[in-house]
Amino acid sequence: MAPLPTPPAEPQDDPAAYVGLGAEEAERRARARGWSTVRSLAPGAFITMEYLAGRLNFEVADGTVTRCWKG
Repeated sequence: MAPLPTPPAEPQDDPAAYVGLGAEEAERRARARGWSTVRSLAPGAFITMEYLAGRLNFEVADGTVTRCWKG
């Protein structure tokens, strides 16, 4: 049997720390902290729910991050 793959490491970062930041500042900070993919979404946007290690999602309203989550 083949060994199970090891998922890539994610930055040890608190997504809640991004809420309230401007979208551009939040994206710069996330990339500087090691997130490989940063995705900004409008409130209520339809998205797929697959988990992608190393991705940070921002819900952005009026240029400000209102919600943030991994995957």
